[in-house]
Amino acid sequence: MVRLSRRRFLIGAGLGSLALVSSPLLAGKVAAPGDAPQARPIPSTGEHLPAIGMGTWITFNVGSDQRLVDQRTRVLETFLERGGSVIDCSPMYGSSADVVGAALETLDARDRIFAASKIWTGDGSETREQAASSARRWGIPRFDLLQVHNLLSWQEHLATLKDMKARGDVRYLGITTSHGRRHDELARVIETEDLDFVQLTYNVLDREAEKRLLPLAHERGVAVIVNRPFQGGSLFRRFQSEPLPNWAGEAGIETWAAFFLKFIISHPAVTCAIPATTRIDHMRENMAAMYGTLPDAGQRRMMAEYVRQL
Repeated sequence: MVRLSRRRFLIGAGLGSLALVSSPLLAGKVAAPGDAPQARPIPSTGEHLPAIGMGTWITFNVGSDQRLVDQRTRVLETFLERGGSVIDCSPMYGSSADVVGAALETLDARDRIFAASKIWTGDGSETREQAASSARRWGIPRFDLLQVHNLLSWQEHLATLKDMKARGDVRYLGITTSHGRRHDELARVIETEDLDFVQLTYNVLDREAEKRLLPLAHERGVAVIVNRPFQGGSLFRRFQSEPLPNWAGEAGIETWAAFFLKFIISHPAVTCAIPATTRIDHMRENMAAMYGTLPDAGQRRMMAEYVRQL
């Protein structure tokens, strides 16, 4: 078994901190000509989405620091070059919406994305106002997807989103939760409401969604966006110094990023995973997981058992 690490920590001479150095082996492969990215249909329409999207929580919340805005623009450029389209944001994420908007303007890329944001306010009468504010920050006329964030005032917001969808002011609507919270309530919403999307936490260690939510979404024809695929980076901190299993290549896995992401997008109920990163090399790794083979059901069981034993 070969030891692979997403980050190698080197102590710099005369420096009091650790320098993050990327290994060329983990830089992510450029898709070969003719390679097609893994894509999934949105059940309510059949429209296909690339199976790896991009989250912006924390990573794009850099304020007005032009150097950081420019760097995040390069991250977004890499995402688009590698076949991505789904970008997920929220008013909860500080300046992230403004940074996404600035990057899209610089790259002239507004027509290349699937724009997803959230409604995050306890005032159920502010749905339209917040959606319009977020759209202005992105510099777009409307969102492809609006989601009620963490079920906050979801009854009022969802009613308004349904009206907005009927009027053509948004294409899809959904609801979200994170960190494995409020699964029972989310299940009731999926069972009783007409949703296009649901967003939830799922990864190789956080597998609670397998019991009820993923089968229910599949049964009800609801697309699933997966947040926190790396547990906010903790999966790398926990496993990056460990070797990949010697059978990883058979499942199309060459890096830990691919291990974590391919486990998620190989689940038949999952439409898209949205990892977040601040680094171009890590974005290349993430997007490389969208190409090539995916693990089958037996390999998925082996993956879960392997990390459980580490």
